[in-house]
Amino acid sequence: MDAKSYETKMNGKNVQSNGSHGNGIHSNGVNGNGVHTNGIKGKGVHHVSLPSSINPAKLKGHIKRWNVHSSEMSKKTLNPIRAIVDGMKLTPNPEKPMIALSIGDPTVFGNLPTDDKVLQAMKDAIDSQKYNGYAPSVGYQKSREAVANFYNRPAAPVEAKDVILTSGCSQAIELAISVLCNPGDNILVPCPGFSLYKTLAVSLGINVKLYDLLPERSWEVDLQDLESLIDDKTACLVVNNPSNPCGSVYSKEHLQKILSVASKHCIPILADEIYGDMVFPGCSFHSLAPLSRDVPILSCGGLAKRWLVPGWRMGWVLIHDRGDVFGTEVREGLVKLTQRILGACTIVQGALESILNDTPQEFYHRTISFLKSNSEICYSALSTVPGLTPIMPAGAMYLMVGIDMKHFPEFQNDVQFTECMVTEQSVFCLPATPFEYPNFFRIVVTVPEDMMVEACGRIREFCAHHYRPCSQDSNEIDQ
Repeated sequence: MDAKSYETKMNGKNVQSNGSHGNGIHSNGVNGNGVHTNGIKGKGVHHVSLPSSINPAKLKGHIKRWNVHSSEMSKKTLNPIRAIVDGMKLTPNPEKPMIALSIGDPTVFGNLPTDDKVLQAMKDAIDSQKYNGYAPSVGYQKSREAVANFYNRPAAPVEAKDVILTSGCSQAIELAISVLCNPGDNILVPCPGFSLYKTLAVSLGINVKLYDLLPERSWEVDLQDLESLIDDKTACLVVNNPSNPCGSVYSKEHLQKILSVASKHCIPILADEIYGDMVFPGCSFHSLAPLSRDVPILSCGGLAKRWLVPGWRMGWVLIHDRGDVFGTEVREGLVKLTQRILGACTIVQGALESILNDTPQEFYHRTISFLKSNSEICYSALSTVPGLTPIMPAGAMYLMVGIDMKHFPEFQNDVQFTECMVTEQSVFCLPATPFEYPNFFRIVVTVPEDMMVEACGRIREFCAHHYRPCSQDSNEIDQ
């Protein structure tokens, strides 16, 4: 026997031999509360004889060593966008200024400031000195009342008790998934869809099933595919409307069909409506909750996009449960989950009532008008580019573009395509692989108009340089 078979605790409580466990000193695999020597039991510290082959001086060199690892949860946590983008070789053309059409932050270029009323509400909250301390984990009562009043509808009444304030819409989504799902359950997520759903679910041991959206139908849900994925482990259906990354806006009739599937199988819905009401003229936004007769819904929203302040980290969960399906258990579960951290910024909470009530309609209209104009510029320009198929959005801040890869044979996929476009044209569009939708790319339409025009011109030039007509052989194979 060598010195590795022994572990000596200098506090006199534990000496263990050959992997035996106990509260005292164990020898020969005997367990007990005191010191064991060859089966003798005692309450105090007794002498233990070591084999003569062990040099006691060497024991000092075999003390407990550091062995610290990251948690399994952290190892399971992966942001697909970061995983793809960080691995790309993005070296812009030094002769052309960089135009990033990849970032879903409307504040990046400074051309879309929030309204003065919003800023003043924040200043007033700070000057009041009332919001410098901790708030309840679910948010101030007055702030929750403000959100409830703003979203209350006759067909979907909301009270303060139905509102939980969160640190951005991302935390609202995390709370909703966490309260509805256990490890081993699965959630149904749109494809293409916002990558955060998968990031959060997988880290929690929750499986993700992707249901198809149909580009030829303006990204409507493939209802047959959706229903085929439901099983007895399905705990939640995620519906994102208006959509990131698609910019689609669902009709009332289509939403009712989605609700019918959820009702038939008794599946609650997480409605990600962070882009709610950010729809172009001629379209209408229909929140899911007023359309539901029996399906319970956790609706997630926030200030980030409509009020153009994503860094302020103010979101919310609205609990819609007229059939009392959630009962007290889910509500109490949400409250408990909020207590893991102390939620949303108190200063923004203090400003929330004024932000919701005093922001002028003209501000919203101006933002939407700009987004629609830029979307039309982009769609019109890229519609005539051989090999590309843009899909006109109806809201949000995004436009998806299909790549007919057979016409660009030097690229294997959308990642290589967009990577090379940065190298040659200094235009970065986000490949759609992180959205589980290869051979597309996403364009953010919040950039200044002149940059959008310039970017589309460069994309056209890039495609013209790399486009190859299909050969006769290729056509025969395709047929």
